[in-house]
Amino acid sequence: MGRKLFCEISPFTYSLSVKKERLKRHARDLFAVGVSFARSKGEKLPAVIYQHNSLMRRKLGNVDMDLQENKAVNLSLAAPKVNGILIKPNETFSFWRLAGECTAAKGYQEGLTISSGKTGRGIGGGMCQFTNLLHWMVLHSPLDVVERHHHNGVDLFPDYGRQVPFGLGTSIMYNYLDYRVKNNTDNTFQFITYTTSTHLCGELRAFHPIEHSYHITEEDKCFTRIGEQYYRRNRVYRSKIDKRTGETIEKALIAESNAKVMYGSEFIQKDLLCTDQN
Repeated sequence: MGRKLFCEISPFTYSLSVKKERLKRHARDLFAVGVSFARSKGEKLPAVIYQHNSLMRRKLGNVDMDLQENKAVNLSLAAPKVNGILIKPNETFSFWRLAGECTAAKGYQEGLTISSGKTGRGIGGGMCQFTNLLHWMVLHSPLDVVERHHHNGVDLFPDYGRQVPFGLGTSIMYNYLDYRVKNNTDNTFQFITYTTSTHLCGELRAFHPIEHSYHITEEDKCFTRIGEQYYRRNRVYRSKIDKRTGETIEKALIAESNAKVMYGSEFIQKDLLCTDQN
């Protein structure tokens, strides 16, 4: 076994490491040159670019459903913090600068967390579902993702009503693992976010309609077995399409996974098993 990192020695050293990373992020943002963060909100912009709804309570393997209930509370507290934010030309959207730290004093509850390929519990857990929603909408727009973290090395849960291809998730932790998007266009964009009794709902709007549409496709998806271990593989592509002609202008690989499956083989879709083990 290799030497432990400082943050792995004890809960105390982990807490110190987190504080250090948060201070480093504050310092970088304070002295960042040429970065203007989105701060202002406004009434709904006229052009709807993309809409998506995400079910808040999902069966995730053997995870306690109380954590899913708590996650719904957490998402309902965070949604108004982002709702209506305008991302003007040359501005950068930062999730954590708007949402702030999730604390019990603010009403956040204990939800599911994922760290180092393992599940846990923590105040404000489940917030990555929020940035997953934002990221999926952003992929259907000309906005540029400038910071995104993910935990695609492992496949933790069997699929349950999956709408978004595997490999497009986000991983966030206040404040040093952020989700950030920059508007390098001359258009103004806006996130609309809210919750219902069942779903986290989002809209990406803009002042002007956009010239292109964006399609996300998943290819080469399969589960492969190496020894006694299964892995999930896929490639995800993003196509940029001219709305007037329907012509595909470009197609780019945006995600590729070879993730270790962490649940029982009985949950693997047998029709997706492949024999290629290279």
